[in-house]
Amino acid sequence: MSFLTGSPAHTWQPTMTGDTTAPSYWLNWRFFICAVWVCSTIVAASILIWKYEGFSRSRRDREEEQRERAGSLYEDEAWRTCLKGIHPAWLLAYRIVAFVALFSLLFANVVVDGGGIFYFYTQWTFTLVTVYFAIGSSLSIYGCQKYRDRMSGHATDHIGFDTERGTYMPPTLGETSEASHTPKNLDFYNEHHAHQTAGVWSYIFQIVFQVCAGAVVLTDCVFWLVLYPFLTAKDFSLNFMIVTMHSVNAFFLLGDTVLNGLRFPMFRIAYFVLWTGIFVIFQWIIHACVSMWWPYPFLDLSSPYAPLWYLGVGLMHLPCYGIFALIVRIKNVLLSKTFPESTR
Repeated sequence: MSFLTGSPAHTWQPTMTGDTTAPSYWLNWRFFICAVWVCSTIVAASILIWKYEGFSRSRRDREEEQRERAGSLYEDEAWRTCLKGIHPAWLLAYRIVAFVALFSLLFANVVVDGGGIFYFYTQWTFTLVTVYFAIGSSLSIYGCQKYRDRMSGHATDHIGFDTERGTYMPPTLGETSEASHTPKNLDFYNEHHAHQTAGVWSYIFQIVFQVCAGAVVLTDCVFWLVLYPFLTAKDFSLNFMIVTMHSVNAFFLLGDTVLNGLRFPMFRIAYFVLWTGIFVIFQWIIHACVSMWWPYPFLDLSSPYAPLWYLGVGLMHLPCYGIFALIVRIKNVLLSKTFPESTR
């Protein structure tokens, strides 16, 4: 029962501020304002997703628009690198190393502190980043196979493709039929397959990437700039696990961002907002059923400043997501100027 009452072994050494199951804890102006803000942002995020993901259109309309939309995702973007000269195997190796390291840290955290760690937003985010690298590793394995087949000019694929498309071009003076036909056909083959619309898992992967981007910045900023300096107990001290949980995830995600070729559509901040909103509602449901401490002091609804805390943390989503979007933008600009012929 130490987890419910606030054991000193846990991060914030929390104290109970009141019975969270009492009706008076919820039936007041503080909770009403917080609920309006949280629910309104969830509704707004849902509308944004519905509008820009194209769920309101027919499947045929979505496929036609996908080919025209600048923010579309293609089949190879989940596993290719940012530069043509970097083999996808490097990204695969990086993602496997990141997944093993993150999973090992998460497993060790569960062994040391128990399953109660998933009561915290930090572990939610850390787990999501681990899932991101698990999916990314799988897609990179698939992509490396596709890349190898494409670069080696797999005989079966070329024969079938030539038969369908009829891409034979007559040789010019000084060229043999085979010499003139093969390179042109290979270029057409590669271009055709490079611009295939991404599948469901690639879209899920991109969405998880963008949620992780915002959530990692939010988690680490809140911990290092708010919780640790101002809201932790005086005798609280950092340990290896706490430091790694609030730093290693950002390190690996930034490394993957430098290497990968994923786009970063701004409207997908909506998924990040939904992620945090689900966590907050999850906490409300738990506390309405069981009287226990809050994982973060600013979530406590007994404080008269609770609405301001909720508003402040909510507004932090904008700069946190914006910071990562700026990093992606700066990377793309630098690469396009430094390696103009190799940038994708």
